[in-house]
Amino acid sequence: MSVESETGSFRDSETRNNLRRILESCSKLAEAGDFHESENTAVSELVEFLDSLLDAAMSDLDSENAENDAFEAISEIHRYICSPSIDQTLGYSSKIIKAASYIVPPLSGLSKVLLSIQRRQFEQVKVAVPIILNILKAVSLESEEAELEDVFDTAVEIANSIYEVCNKLERDTKEKLRALLGLYVMQCMALVSASISYKASSCPSSVLQLSQISSYCGLSYLSLVTTYDVEIVAESVFGGEDKDHCTGCFSHVKHGAALSVVWGHVSKEVAQTAKEDLIAIRDELRNNQTKRWQAIGTLKHVLYFVNLPWELKKHAIDFLLSITDEGVSRNYNEERSEWSSYVPSLFSALQAVKMVIMYAPEPELRKKSFTVLKGVLADIPNSQRFDIMKALITNTDSSSMIAIFIDLVRKEMHTAICSSRSIVKDAPQIDNKAFPDTSFWNPGILELVELVLRPPQGGPPSLPEQSDAVLSALNLYRFVLMTESAEKTNITGVLSRNNLLKAYNEWLLPLRTLVTGIMAESHSDYDEFAVDTVCTLNPLELVLYRCIELVDEKLKQST
Repeated sequence: MSVESETGSFRDSETRNNLRRILESCSKLAEAGDFHESENTAVSELVEFLDSLLDAAMSDLDSENAENDAFEAISEIHRYICSPSIDQTLGYSSKIIKAASYIVPPLSGLSKVLLSIQRRQFEQVKVAVPIILNILKAVSLESEEAELEDVFDTAVEIANSIYEVCNKLERDTKEKLRALLGLYVMQCMALVSASISYKASSCPSSVLQLSQISSYCGLSYLSLVTTYDVEIVAESVFGGEDKDHCTGCFSHVKHGAALSVVWGHVSKEVAQTAKEDLIAIRDELRNNQTKRWQAIGTLKHVLYFVNLPWELKKHAIDFLLSITDEGVSRNYNEERSEWSSYVPSLFSALQAVKMVIMYAPEPELRKKSFTVLKGVLADIPNSQRFDIMKALITNTDSSSMIAIFIDLVRKEMHTAICSSRSIVKDAPQIDNKAFPDTSFWNPGILELVELVLRPPQGGPPSLPEQSDAVLSALNLYRFVLMTESAEKTNITGVLSRNNLLKAYNEWLLPLRTLVTGIMAESHSDYDEFAVDTVCTLNPLELVLYRCIELVDEKLKQST
């Protein structure tokens, strides 16, 4: 009998009619708000119904009809609960808080059904897993924590059932099912982490169990944060089938991979369960720059995960700090061709750390995140670091963060001077280059200053809103101007007459006009905002006038 005819016979059968009757009963009781009666009668009846299908399949292992009925029943439940025509759509219901308790019985029944499958096990599980994960995602990200403990216990039951099925298979089919189980476990790890409150004294039991199963799947911590590629793994499991569908149900696998390692960092018990040595892993990442780049690119998913508790993000920052602080092995060989392939990932990671600096609720976490930011920047080859920092400034709206990045640029330039002086002390100047390392000492510095003092949209910057960024840009310009004058160099072009005139007429004088007007207006007012404005602009005004004096002096010398 064909699969189509088997499916058709189920849909026309009394078995399906009984199932629909039970589901309708659950829905009506839920709509009436009688959740207690629904759980005691209709849900219990549904569990008994699924048990009867399982018993029928187990009693006659050669019966394809019995096995097909069991699987079609699960599919029918999924179709029903996801129908937009009823109020209890699991993915979108306004009563989603109660949906969690309703999916436990069918999912628990499914974990038993999976164990009873005797033929084409991999194909059957491959069909079921995306359905299960979509349901778990819809419920877990919308429900209250109290509703979810049983849901995740059931999700672990399903993982254990898939594990048992794996043990029955051989060779390629076994490896493909193991890969699918790994995807399932990582997705569940992310959902558990985002849905259950973190407690410093313990971790959820489901995390321990998922960690144990991930070890069976061959997913070591090192591979999860370095070489684990979700797209490649999914392709090996599903081939070219409905890639968009697969991408949706595995949308948080990368987050789960990173969180598996973070949980190991949080809890020794988790690491021991996963058979991992965190000290050895940290040492490997500290000593291998390429693997460290890969790990940074993976761990950024934890920082970007909006639903995740700040406590777990704090532990992710701690782990990043342990692999990027001073003392790690750094190779600044500019010929390393693989660097370019990691640029997008590292830039995205820096953006994620930046967001933690801006929005973390605790000063200590913001401070650690800033240290991580500097550590990741230090990992970037010298020739590329300035471009990365300029891109960070260009892609930042916060005046305070722009100021921080510009100050980091100025410190990099100061470090280059100090290093060059210690290396080539007493050496003669050659070709107008006082510093061997010109990665930051280049004309791009003036473009960076102009970006703040004369924004692309035209006119002077908005004050006092952009005062932090403007003050930092003025300090950078003053530093470059004074340093180039003292060293008798012009590497950045800051001392050329055209650039001096441009800075004087297009940056400094318009800014002076703006500041003078705002200060005069504020002095005439006596409200709190006016006082704050004066206090904010006072240091900016001092640096601005000093810059004007310096430029004016250099212009007179050049005539």
